Amino acid sequence: MPLNNVVNECKTKMEKAVTHLQDDLKGFRTGRASPALVENLRAEYYGTPTPLKQLASIAAPQADLIVIKPFDAGALGAIEKAIKTSDLSIAPVLDGKLIRLNVPALSEERRRQLVNQAKQAGEQAKISVRNIRRDVIKQLDKEEKDKVITEDDLDHGKKQVEDLTKKHVEKVDEVIKHKSDEIMQG
Repeated sequence: MPLNNVVNECKTKMEKAVTHLQDDLKGFRTGRASPALVENLRAEYYGTPTPLKQLASIAAPQADLIVIKPFDAGALGAIEKAIKTSDLSIAPVLDGKLIRLNVPALSEERRRQLVNQAKQAGEQAKISVRNIRRDVIKQLDKEEKDKVITEDDLDHGKKQVEDLTKKHVEKVDEVIKHKSDEIMQG
């Protein structure tokens, strides 16, 4: 595979790792009500685990309230169960054809726990980025050994991969710092 293709594929995979981290962090409570807290929870809907965002409209009309209005009233019980079994620690309140979630303010201790969880998620993302680097460098070494690319291409490719790795690890650190600040400020 040409060197540019290998490097571009590497970049795409590393960007996906960072994007995955950002999506994971959306579900972390920051003390403010946000639809992102619940939109990816999965409810059993006709035997299929379905994300809430596909089952209901989700809104945060106030800083401490999330309102979930199912498109199908039959999904109300499944949505309530999904919220109760999640690790959000928020009790759903059934109100006719919708569910209200009162989001309490976070304690200092809980904020610190969430920051630690965010940092752990960041470490997992860094591990993913480094694993991608390892695999790509292995691939480049093999291609050089098989005479597909030259030794100069190998050195150049390794340098590009290292630069991409450094850039994406820094991006992960940035994302974690931003989320940690958001959690601590509430």
